[in-house]
Amino acid sequence: MHIAIAGNIGAGKTTLTELLAKHYKWEPHFESVVDNPYLDDFYANMERWSFNLQVFFLNSRFRQIIDFHESQRDIIQDRTIYEDAHIFAPNLHSMGLLSARDYANYTSLFELMEKFIYPPDLLIYLRSSIANLVKQIQKRGREYESSISIDYLNKLNNRYEQWIESYDKGKLLIIDVDSINFVESQEDLGEIINKIDAQLYGLF
Repeated sequence: MHIAIAGNIGAGKTTLTELLAKHYKWEPHFESVVDNPYLDDFYANMERWSFNLQVFFLNSRFRQIIDFHESQRDIIQDRTIYEDAHIFAPNLHSMGLLSARDYANYTSLFELMEKFIYPPDLLIYLRSSIANLVKQIQKRGREYESSISIDYLNKLNNRYEQWIESYDKGKLLIIDVDSINFVESQEDLGEIINKIDAQLYGLF
């Protein structure tokens, strides 16, 4: 089984991945942040490093998905390959930070990869307001995220909503994280787990 959590920067994907992995005994897989050789450079100079960063993420997540299917284990994944292709790359292109030539090259590469992968059995989308995203980003205090603008987050949020509205690759669960606190409230986490059970096992 392959479960994936999608959402904007600061929505709580990593934390929920950890909590659900512990509850269900799923194997967690996280976004390559610590060992990403382009992230610091990207936030310092987005136009110069956007293509490099996006290809790194695309390659990393493609390898992850291939490994998932070969392992035959129950997996929960923090962020998906679809977010790279449908949200982050086109957003950089529209902002003038990814050239038309590089974007076409990237899109061609993704379309080729997509022929060899399967979508997750369940996609969990964490919907969040910009105010909540900013609060969470500031709270975790990652240096490379300190330069992220509200305008950038807002553009990403709009693309996420457009993508989710047309998502048709499998089961989808939308969680509004503004109205819950699954970190500190066991009751809130329990509600999420009940919704996941209903999606996966038909339990109500």
